[in-house]
Amino acid sequence: MITRIFKNVFIILPGLLIPAIILLLNSCYYYPYEQVTMQPSENENIRAITQIYFYPNKNQSSEQQSRDHYACYNWAMDQTGFDPSASSIAPVQRVRVVPMPPPGHDTLSMSIAGAVLGALIGGPRHAGGGALIGAASGMMMGAISDASRAEAARQMEEAYQNRYQARDFHREKKAMQFRRAMSACMEGRGYTVN
Repeated sequence: MITRIFKNVFIILPGLLIPAIILLLNSCYYYPYEQVTMQPSENENIRAITQIYFYPNKNQSSEQQSRDHYACYNWAMDQTGFDPSASSIAPVQRVRVVPMPPPGHDTLSMSIAGAVLGALIGGPRHAGGGALIGAASGMMMGAISDASRAEAARQMEEAYQNRYQARDFHREKKAMQFRRAMSACMEGRGYTVN
């Protein structure tokens, strides 16, 4: 009797294990995320907006040019209330990195947990079938969990971008005002400004 049970298990088990292994390995496939193109950082954009080029019209020495540039920089900062060298991000708004499990993590871990639970619930007579049913159920739940985590991360990123878009526009407007004030000061001191 026991030999017949083992014989049946060895005939049925490989037939069920192969599809289960294929499903398990397929669920662990890494789907590459969208390609992210890097844009210049905000401070680089502000630096490009506020940077001016000037030429001395009255043959000012390099020391005089340096003093005039410093004085005009401070005057433009006082007039506009904008400092291009200061960070626009408050310490409470700085990036905090939160680790996330790799894609497919929940699919794999929940399929293993489902297989173990299915084998336990199935008992000694139906452990193989219970393990397969548990693994398939766990794999589906894990895939749903992975997908919902990825969607939540995407929505959070979109919310951050929308939230700071108005702040960035205001900062660029202030940078343009700073550039106009700096140019006016330098022109008033006898320089041609581009």
